[in-house]
Amino acid sequence: MNNSIVLFCCCFLLSMCSTSLLYAQTTGSKNVSLNLSEVALLDIEPNTNNISFNFTAPTEAGMPISNPTANTTKWLNYTSAKATTTANRTVSAQIDQIIPGIAIKLQAGSATGGGGTLGTTTGQKTLTTSPQIIVSGIGGAFTGNGANHGHQLTISATITNYTQLVQTNNKTITITYTISN
Repeated sequence: MNNSIVLFCCCFLLSMCSTSLLYAQTTGSKNVSLNLSEVALLDIEPNTNNISFNFTAPTEAGMPISNPTANTTKWLNYTSAKATTTANRTVSAQIDQIIPGIAIKLQAGSATGGGGTLGTTTGQKTLTTSPQIIVSGIGGAFTGNGANHGHQLTISATITNYTQLVQTNNKTITITYTISN
């Protein structure tokens, strides 16, 4: 009887040892190297056509000149990977010249599409030859590409001072957009 208990205990211990040997694990490790460059890309979509504003002369003397309808066909797209975790990016806009008596106004709409920390619009701005922030708070983000992605731009031209108005034909004004920290 004692031999059978000893034999049973030996068999039990042997089975436990062999079971643990079957489940023995080894581990390994390998380093992974990551590189992500800082990214700050911006464009206006669609970029195939210019915007034309045509003021309409009144048909009755004494009536004001009509401002053209605001243009909403352009979209601001961007991709951002910041160099640090603290500084958020902004997008600014400026024009290359002022037309006396006429204001060029710009407003970026709320972001649609994309992902990450998309920027917040700062309201309508009257553009000057100095940069005006139109979107702030951009973190690591992307808006998507093309029309209907990013921030829809509303661009308008309005008469601000009749005493400064002079006939203008095909005057080209360039709006420059800049993404920066």
